[in-house]
Amino acid sequence: MKTLRLILGDQLNSKHSWFTNDDDNSTYCLFEMRQETDYVKHHIQKVAGFFAAMRNFAEELNTQNKKVIYFKLNDELNTQNLTENINYLLEQHHFEKFEYLTPDEYRLDHQLKEFCDLLTIESKVYTTEHFYTDRNDLASFFKGKKQFLMESFYRNMRKKHQILMVNEQPEGGKWNYDARNRKKWKGETLIPSAKNFDNDVSEIVTEIEKAGVETIGKINAKYFEYPISRKQALTQLSYFCGHLLVHFGDYQDAMHTDQVFLFHSKISFAMNTKMISPKEIVETTLATYRKRKDEIDISQVEGFIRQIIGWREYMRGMYWMLMPDYKKENFLNNKNKLPDFFWTGKTKMNCLKNAIHNSLDNGYAHHIQRLMITGNFALLTQIDPDEIDAWYLGIYVDAIEWVQLPNTRGMSQFADGGKIATKPYVSSGSYISKMSNYCDSCSYKKTKKFGDDACPFNSLYWNFLDEKQDKLSTNFRIKMMYSLLNKMSAEDRTKIKEKANHIIENLDEY
Repeated sequence: MKTLRLILGDQLNSKHSWFTNDDDNSTYCLFEMRQETDYVKHHIQKVAGFFAAMRNFAEELNTQNKKVIYFKLNDELNTQNLTENINYLLEQHHFEKFEYLTPDEYRLDHQLKEFCDLLTIESKVYTTEHFYTDRNDLASFFKGKKQFLMESFYRNMRKKHQILMVNEQPEGGKWNYDARNRKKWKGETLIPSAKNFDNDVSEIVTEIEKAGVETIGKINAKYFEYPISRKQALTQLSYFCGHLLVHFGDYQDAMHTDQVFLFHSKISFAMNTKMISPKEIVETTLATYRKRKDEIDISQVEGFIRQIIGWREYMRGMYWMLMPDYKKENFLNNKNKLPDFFWTGKTKMNCLKNAIHNSLDNGYAHHIQRLMITGNFALLTQIDPDEIDAWYLGIYVDAIEWVQLPNTRGMSQFADGGKIATKPYVSSGSYISKMSNYCDSCSYKKTKKFGDDACPFNSLYWNFLDEKQDKLSTNFRIKMMYSLLNKMSAEDRTKIKEKANHIIENLDEY
């Protein structure tokens, strides 16, 4: 039967069974579309990276003598709409069947389901064969439970897949080495140079500009550094395991003005486009650990693997369990506008300046920069979750809604009221100083709560707790902070609120 098979831009899995079980009657289609470039304003590196990876994937299929139809962004036949493109190909080439892989974004899943419901030919959907879990596994795991704790899911994953396990017990005697993953990097441990690939995407960037696509951020089009093929993704993973894994856990939460990547893997873009699978990453990491146990501590490995089989699978499961209503959650009723400096990096707050410039320059910031710098500030200044969602989804090369939305709206902004995080991830300047050197060269004083040179995070932190007391005071994880707040003098509380309100009303002056 003459079949058209759709491959989305984040479904570049060359190991999929489609490619070993097909026949001459199968044709694969991939589209670069304004539908995907325009639903939020994306980083130029994100758009160029996706298109480059898609083109490489299509070329790989061609070399395997697969039949491929590929619409570039400015092709005349490209309608810029997913289902219109599919419908055009079905009619023009007289396909008798349409097949696709389950999308990981709700909007695309909905779009394709609606489209297939109206088709007069047969259609079929397949799994992407990428994740450890099925889309609805988490909902089944947490059925009947009031809390959706990632830790319990993570331990179950460890047991189920026998990862870092000795029989039924965790290898090393602990499930979680998070307490040992919080070192501040002070330059005492040498960081190997980041692995870059110097991919030339200048032609793609020119096409994006010609199409008039609005983007954010910077790009050196002749030296795009992230993997854009499976071969490069495997090289990136090998480099991480060989050079960075040995210190990853220790410094995974650290931040520094002179370092963008520290000991992080730079593998998330390749993984989220499915050029490389989480199982491959875990197995390679474990194999490295087994060979080098004398020099790599289990805390380094567990900290990395937890991100893959714990947080990543958990976030995907929570996304599908809670959508579509999850996208509208605003438990704290935050309504403020995102400051302009989130798009420019022009702020006197050194931590935000560094984290935002990292994001604009590289399409990247690691999880603590996202959670405890930009996310922390957005929550403390009570930014509308819709605004911060759009920023996170657009600015990072690895951002796809299934992983971005629960991380941002749930863990970072506590807009779901605690479905994902058991407390709001907010802090004063003291945490930032503890985990980075940002405060050392900042215009503001990390120890001061009020006054012109006081660190904005300090007054914002206590003001946030005060403002949201009706919603948060019963949260067992922050009860102690409310006890400290309520012991403050009335005069100090007034000064704190006045300072915080001035900041919130004049965000772009700070």
